[in-house]
Amino acid sequence: MKTEHNRLLLVLRSTLFWLWSIANTLLMAIPVLGTRIFSFELSARLSVVWLKINLFGLRHFCGITWRVEGAENIPDYPCLVMAKHQSTWETYFIPTMLTRIVYVAKKSLAYIPIFGWAIAALKFILIDRSSGRSAISQMIEQSEQRFAEGISVIIFPEGTRVPVGAEPQYRIGGGMIAEKLGCDVLPVALNAGEFWPRHAYIKWPGEITVIFGPIIKTEGKVADQIMAETQDWIESRMAEITVTDRFPY
Repeated sequence: MKTEHNRLLLVLRSTLFWLWSIANTLLMAIPVLGTRIFSFELSARLSVVWLKINLFGLRHFCGITWRVEGAENIPDYPCLVMAKHQSTWETYFIPTMLTRIVYVAKKSLAYIPIFGWAIAALKFILIDRSSGRSAISQMIEQSEQRFAEGISVIIFPEGTRVPVGAEPQYRIGGGMIAEKLGCDVLPVALNAGEFWPRHAYIKWPGEITVIFGPIIKTEGKVADQIMAETQDWIESRMAEITVTDRFPY
């Protein structure tokens, strides 16, 4: 009976968070889109406020907190961020840690009312994954443009959210960007999926660990080398921070 009561409470708390998040999106989309007309910089700063409000709601409604290791490794110049992707949480959090940053994301997201308009306005790199090598060319070209503007780029090398403990399946795209552009890679490991699992409604209270790794220099390396080095670092950290049976999903 206690377990059932606890689950009902978690559903209620998660519902309150979703209502908070929807209201926040409707409210903050107006200034983010409005200021983009005359200032990308201001629009980008407001988008971070948007994310921080979501994180505030997650902390206070769902009891999810976080601790950061390796913040001193974050460079003060544009880089390619390659992060583990288990949850929606990291899409909220990572941009709050870097000065100016955009995601590589699937093009279809741009068609979502309000949210999609905002990510398009914020210069996300939107690609059609079904276009194969053309998609990689788009990523390289647009990443080069963002770096020239002083903007870092985030890519999730596994392409989509993965379950906790799943066998890693890193793709070559991030390595090809780094090889062609010679940009530094900032690897990120995190265990957010244990508290906010993919495709799950309930968010479980607890402390997420996120680790920013030492910069990986890529000049003179080929894509396979870059991805192997990035995967080795991320997955070794994941092995240290992952608890696969933390909650009864």
